[in-house]
Amino acid sequence: MDNMTNFETYTLMEPLNAKSYRYIYFMCFFLLYALILFVNIWLIVVIVIERALHEPMYIFLCNLCVNDIYGCVGFYPKFLHDLILNSYVIPSYMCAIQAFIVYSYVMCEFSTLAVMAYDRHVAICQPLDYHAKMNRFSCSILLVLCWLIPFLNMFIAVFLSNKLVPCKNHIDKLYCDNWSIVKLSCESTVINNIYGFVFISLYFVLVIVIIVSYIKLIIACKSSLECRRKFLQTCVPHVTSLINLTVAILFDTLCNRFGSDDVPVNLRFFLALEMIVVPPLVNPVIYGLKLTEVRKRILKRCMNVIKIDKA
Repeated sequence: MDNMTNFETYTLMEPLNAKSYRYIYFMCFFLLYALILFVNIWLIVVIVIERALHEPMYIFLCNLCVNDIYGCVGFYPKFLHDLILNSYVIPSYMCAIQAFIVYSYVMCEFSTLAVMAYDRHVAICQPLDYHAKMNRFSCSILLVLCWLIPFLNMFIAVFLSNKLVPCKNHIDKLYCDNWSIVKLSCESTVINNIYGFVFISLYFVLVIVIIVSYIKLIIACKSSLECRRKFLQTCVPHVTSLINLTVAILFDTLCNRFGSDDVPVNLRFFLALEMIVVPPLVNPVIYGLKLTEVRKRILKRCMNVIKIDKA
């Protein structure tokens, strides 16, 4: 208890061979960030402008893209700043903000994928009731819940972690997360552990519910060629996004809870970034390519832009 103090700054883990390759890292991550912003903003603009895409499925996809941008803003600007200055230090208040953004982004991603699974379940299994169940009011409520529940969860988690007095100031990750902040304290973290276990369990239960809903969809689609076509076209991107995000979060949770000393450094470095690198880049690409209406509208917009440039 005597070692406890109020640190104004924390130090973060340096990337591998940062001193030798930091400019290469900077260029790679800067281009990656720019590409993520471009593909997500482009898809959002297409969905907003095209009235034919003002349907629940595409509105939820738009929400997914907005959330991906939100999550990236919590990581890339700070990481790029650290690379260019070769200084991996973060103020304690900014660490709390980053932890809030990164994990509320992850939870909102799960919530949005759950809503999209429900939307597809109603569309395929109850097509006659689709417009009654997925009307403007219900869609608005679902969108609000996608953001409200993660924000409330993370507000409580960050509040509990900030009440702890740290006795260390090094975070062994490239960014701040709530569990890393909790581990800095030498006080009892029983309440934080219980709360973290509860809301992590709830989200993994949510993943199981989504998987079960897709299994039911597969069973329901066996007897109809049209349903199978609709499932392959609209649900495969959802399943891909869900599997990718679940694996990343599962690894992150296991490393946070049980340590990562036995995991190779290169693998730990990759998987620590996977959940904030792959989904924001892959989601708009696979949805843009797989969903026919979205693909047609994107190509149409691209052709219009090319015609304007030639003129």
